[in-house]
Amino acid sequence: MRTTIISDSTQPSLAKGVRLQFDSTARKSVLVYPEGIVELNETAQEILSRCDGRTVGQIVCELAEDYEVDSNALAADVRETLSDLQRRKLVEFQ
Repeated sequence: MRTTIISDSTQPSLAKGVRLQFDSTARKSVLVYPEGIVELNETAQEILSRCDGRTVGQIVCELAEDYEVDSNALAADVRETLSDLQRRKLVEFQ
């Protein structure tokens, strides 16, 4: 399996046909795509809500500031989450 390198300048976005929305029944954010639905944890929701043209570096800095955590440790979590979603074809990189 090929590993994708995600740099600070990478711009993640939802893949075509994928929507981020709130499921009022489950009371969780979800990704809806033609083949199904994925419930998101709070971390994934916070990351994906910022995939609107911002770079990975910007997303990491904003989350580190909002949650008052170390940006180096957070960067690894953000990249891991995005990489997993990209393998599942739910996120694309530009």
